Amino acid sequence: MANNDLTARTALAISLKTLKLSGMLDTLDARLTQAAAGDLGFMDFLHVLCLDEINRRDSARTIRLTRKARFAYNATLEGFDLGADNGIPAARIRDLAALEWLHAGQHVLIYGPVGAGKTHLATALADQAIRKGATVRFTTTSKMFADLAGGHADGSWTIRLRAYTRPAVLVLDDFAMREMTGPQTDDLYEVIAERCTTMPAKPVVVTSNRAPADWYGLFPNAVVAESTLDRLVNNAHHLHVDAPSYRARQRPNQPGGSKP
Repeated sequence: MANNDLTARTALAISLKTLKLSGMLDTLDARLTQAAAGDLGFMDFLHVLCLDEINRRDSARTIRLTRKARFAYNATLEGFDLGADNGIPAARIRDLAALEWLHAGQHVLIYGPVGAGKTHLATALADQAIRKGATVRFTTTSKMFADLAGGHADGSWTIRLRAYTRPAVLVLDDFAMREMTGPQTDDLYEVIAERCTTMPAKPVVVTSNRAPADWYGLFPNAVVAESTLDRLVNNAHHLHVDAPSYRARQRPNQPGGSKP
């Protein structure tokens, strides 16, 4: 490369870094080669460099948001076999993947038998939201209760509460597995109420082995139950996954399962 080219490249690198566009340097040589071969005109050259930078930022943002979500494991809709069983509501799931519920501030309640793939679906829908730039927090319901209980003990409850009310999407896995205590239901009410009263409302994605109608009896106080679940159940998409264990279908040495 001629000295003049090196000088120009150094100057360009400095300018791009100043503009916080240094990611363009990663594909600059490839794009210059395309331009020299006549594959890119002046406008095309600039356009594809900008697209490279946009894609790099989108990828970095997705990685950052996925890390902050604290998923139990990474899962996507592409990785879920929607045709594995007639009890999987494939059309409803595809509709939910369009994320209208996110923009409308509507919850998603996924319920069905153990192992049916509810956590995978909840994580996959949250992953779709992340791809659109939304912030997500994933947690099991029991871990959230334990965390907030710790906040009551050490005076950090308000700070800890924000971890569950601030993200655009909250995933509560394994909801309503057992009867709840009074303090737990009070904390749950605060989380749901806070998320529902923001403008726009912030959705909660819930997975449960029990149908929503069975949740009310798990609250020790009927008034708290009605106040909480009225906000959660009546403004939600209900997704009943009535299928055999998804985990069993993934068991090694089973037909269609993974091999050791």
